[in-house]
Amino acid sequence: MNVAAILRNKGNAIETIRPDQSVSQGCTRLSELRIGALVVSEDGKKVDGIFSERDVIRQIARAGSDILDLRIADIMIHEVVTCTSEDNIAHLMETMTELRIRHLPVVEESELIGLVSIGDVVKHRIRETEHEAEALKAYIAAG
Repeated sequence: MNVAAILRNKGNAIETIRPDQSVSQGCTRLSELRIGALVVSEDGKKVDGIFSERDVIRQIARAGSDILDLRIADIMIHEVVTCTSEDNIAHLMETMTELRIRHLPVVEESELIGLVSIGDVVKHRIRETEHEAEALKAYIAAG
């Protein structure tokens, strides 16, 4: 299975935020949308960074609540790990676990086409395992 299968189920909706917006605005968006991260993009097509709730918490711990007045670009992750729609889900799980990241933008030909979270990957893997178990049960029952 690959990333394209996840995107078929969840869709390609991507929430972005411009790098010049404030951290406070970013926090408001995260809260309103009930999500953990936004792709930072000037034009909605190119990935400039990732802004996540984890970034906010780390920065508040270091510098206090004054960071809420900073720009997203000041605290976002600049070096973003991405994937493609053809990437294998097992590889994604390994990458996300090793690098301790929860969101991977999906990029094709340098253009943002989706976003996959660790929750999406786990949900897909559980569904896949359930289908395998049902197939095994049917095989055993058919004897």
